[in-house]
Amino acid sequence: MSPASADPAEPALVQAAAGGDAEAFEALVRPHLGMLFRVIDRIMGNETESQDVLQDALITIHRELPGFQGASKFSTWAYRICVNQALMARRKRVRRREDAIEDLMPRFGDDGHHMNVDTILDWSEEAEALVKVEQDQLQARVRAGLDRLSDDQRAVFVLRDLEGWNTEEIARHLGIPRERVRQRVHRARLALRALLPEFAPPAEDR
Repeated sequence: MSPASADPAEPALVQAAAGGDAEAFEALVRPHLGMLFRVIDRIMGNETESQDVLQDALITIHRELPGFQGASKFSTWAYRICVNQALMARRKRVRRREDAIEDLMPRFGDDGHHMNVDTILDWSEEAEALVKVEQDQLQARVRAGLDRLSDDQRAVFVLRDLEGWNTEEIARHLGIPRERVRQRVHRARLALRALLPEFAPPAEDR
């Protein structure tokens, strides 16, 4: 995660917003809305649901702001709340069968390679040259691929490969062993390679 640099006026905005100043709260949150929505949408995979989750997260941020001690940047603190809110929202959905990912496993060998995520989500110049309909179709395929993952696998994949968290951070945040994080990320990568082989050039795992 790469949060925006802290505004020198942030402490004063936090104090005013915590005291009930609506304009201060808007000024505090607005610069980070894009980042907050992005992480929610990557976890949820549905724009309408993501907007609802963002609204719920903003309510939580507003409610808990008086307890914010300033030990980290406001954006980092708010980002974590949004991650938690998105994870909780996904758990409320009808849960997928845990073995859904297993249906994909026989299609390939466990060769330790992983997909190049930046190629998918950080559209290259070549991708930008495609006509809009092709882009829409491609993005739909990526979303569909991510949606084939179980909730737990999608969560660790998004945090690790899309948001840039390290294994230790994810394990601590989700309350699971580091080895389980690695296993879920690895299996998610393998599944997405099967669904989107054109975006999975051989590469050494990090």
